[in-house]
Amino acid sequence: MERLMSMLVVGVVAVVMVQCAAAQTVHVVGDNIGWTIPQNGAEGYTTWASNKTFMLGDILIFNFLTNAHDVVQVPKASFDTCSSDNAIGNPITTGPANITLTSAGDHYYICTFGTHCQAGQKLSITVSSTPGAAAPPTHTTPTTPATPSPTSSTTPEACPPEAPTPKADGPTATSRPEVVPSPPDSSSSAVFAGFSLTVLGFAMALFL
Repeated sequence: MERLMSMLVVGVVAVVMVQCAAAQTVHVVGDNIGWTIPQNGAEGYTTWASNKTFMLGDILIFNFLTNAHDVVQVPKASFDTCSSDNAIGNPITTGPANITLTSAGDHYYICTFGTHCQAGQKLSITVSSTPGAAAPPTHTTPTTPATPSPTSSTTPEACPPEAPTPKADGPTATSRPEVVPSPPDSSSSAVFAGFSLTVLGFAMALFL
């Protein structure tokens, strides 16, 4: 029983880990250009981030050459002035750098090498704690079609059937007289009685 419970617990933990891993999204900053000085300035990373949705638990990958660039998170004031003052944590100097998004809100990252930040090597993103809710569908109130008023139609009243007019000289219905059976003939009864007495006499003679 204990072994079964242990296997069950391990299975539940594995499922939770798989779900958590599946929920994470890995974002390669800049995609193919990586983390470098973009050709079109800061607009390059602004455009890249505008097409992405960043959630808690997602991972940012900054692809850069070690000793050529670095990355550090800074507050907005330092981001605007490209200053590493008041940095949030220490700069990551070894590339590629993986940063897990552990808090919601606005996040700002810069490169502290030389004037790389002033040249556009800076990134700002907004991290959401829950997926953005889709706009609810607009419900249109269906219009009830006007019901045409029923046209009044007068139903002709059924004419009562006319009573047949009796003919003056017609024959009147007569009931058939009930046939009363005639009483049995008295002579037949006498013959039958005599025959019965004869048979009875023979029968008594046989048993005596």
